[in-house]
Amino acid sequence: MKSNTEKFGKTPHQPSLWTRADALKVHADDPTTTQPLVSADFPVLSNEVFIWDTMPLRDLDGNVTSVDGWSVIFTLTADRHPNDPQYIDENGNYDITRDWNDRHGRAKMYYWFSRTGKDWELGGRVMAEGVSPTAREWAGTPILLNEQGEVDLYYTAVTPGATIVKVRGRVVTTEHGVSMVGFEKVKPLFEADGKMYQTEAQNPFWGFRDPWPFRDPNDGKLYMLFEGNVAGERGSHTVGEAEIGDVPPGYEDVGNSRFQTACVGIAVARDEDGDDWEMLPPLLTAVGVNDQTERPHFVFQDGKYYLFTISHTFTYADGVTGPDGVYGFVADSLFGPYVPLNGSGLVLGNPSSQPFQTYSHCVMPNGLVTSFIDSVPTDESGTQIRIGGTEAPTVGIKIKGQQTFVVAEYDYGYIPPMLDVTLK
Repeated sequence: MKSNTEKFGKTPHQPSLWTRADALKVHADDPTTTQPLVSADFPVLSNEVFIWDTMPLRDLDGNVTSVDGWSVIFTLTADRHPNDPQYIDENGNYDITRDWNDRHGRAKMYYWFSRTGKDWELGGRVMAEGVSPTAREWAGTPILLNEQGEVDLYYTAVTPGATIVKVRGRVVTTEHGVSMVGFEKVKPLFEADGKMYQTEAQNPFWGFRDPWPFRDPNDGKLYMLFEGNVAGERGSHTVGEAEIGDVPPGYEDVGNSRFQTACVGIAVARDEDGDDWEMLPPLLTAVGVNDQTERPHFVFQDGKYYLFTISHTFTYADGVTGPDGVYGFVADSLFGPYVPLNGSGLVLGNPSSQPFQTYSHCVMPNGLVTSFIDSVPTDESGTQIRIGGTEAPTVGIKIKGQQTFVVAEYDYGYIPPMLDVTLK
C-alpha cells in the first residue's frame, strides 16, 4: 500500500493521523469523558416509530436554528412492527430487538417540531415515497438557507451504492406547527472515487456517508465533511510507524489491524449553491485504529477547529479498544494538523456497565451533546435489555483548549435553538 505522500501527491494538505498510540490512551469510565447512566425507565418519543441519528436544523455556521419560534429536528426513522408476523417470536411475543436491528434497511428521513426544544411532535416524512433514488435514506444535515425558509437537506442515498445527495425544499410554519414542502428533486453530488476514498468494489464493508456542509470561518468557502475509508483493496493497507505512533515496548504488534481504514473526508464546493463539489484528501485517517468515523462535524471555538466523530467498540482494530461514543480532535486551521482531544480522542463514551446505552452523538456549538438510546440493561446481570429507538438525555460538555469535561445532564431530547429566524 502506498504511503500518504505517494498516494495523495501534491495536495492542499496531508491527512492527520489518529494513531494506535493515541488510542492506547483511551480509558472507559473516566467521569470527565463518560456519559451519565441512562435509566431503564426512559420515556419513548413514539410507540409507532424508531428513531436514531438526530439532525437539528442549523445554518452553515453550525448554529442550531429555530424558525418562527419552532425548533426542528430531522431523524432517521423506521416504523415499529409489533404486529408483523416476522417479528413475533416462538412464544407469540413481539421481538423488538430483531425489529430494531433490521431498521437500517428501511430508514427514512422524518422531521419533528417543538416550541420548547424538547417534547417533540412528529411532522412526518420529509420526502414522499419514490422521491429518493435509493431504498434507504441515511444520515446527513438539514441547512436553513435564508429567511424565505428554504432548506437544503444533504443526506446519503444508499442501496444500490452510496451517494452523497441533496434535496431542496422549504419549511412552512403556522401557529399550530411546521410543514416541510417541495422536497421533490434529489440531486446526486458525488461518490467514493477509489483513489482517495474506498469504494464498494475495493471493500464490501466500506463506508461513505454522513455529509456535513459548513462555511469555513476563515476563508469563507463552502466545504463538506463526510465519513469514508482510505482508498485501496481491503487488506492491502500498511500499518507503519506513523500509524502506530509512539508505543511502549510490547505494543508494536499490529495484528490484523490493516483492515481498519476509517477516515474523515472533506470536499470543497465549486459554486455557492453547493451543487458542484470537489473531493479533497481526508482531514484525518485512522488506519490500524478504527474502521468507522461516522457523522463527522465541527465546532468552531476560540479560533480553533474542533472536529468530532462517532465510533464503536466493535470497529476498533486488534490491540486497541474504546467505548461507543464521540471522539474529537483539534487544530488551529481547517487542514490541520489535528491532535486528539484529551490525549486519546475520547470525548464522551458509554459507561462499561451500559456499553450500548447511547450512540450517534452530535456536539453543538453551545456545548450540548444529543444522542439516541440504543439499549439499556434492566437487570444487574445485563442479560435483559430494553430497546430505545428514542432520544437520549442531552449532555453538557465544556471544551477548554485540548481537553473536554462533562459538566451537565439535561432532559431527554433537549435541543434548544441558538438563534431564531423569522420567515419573511
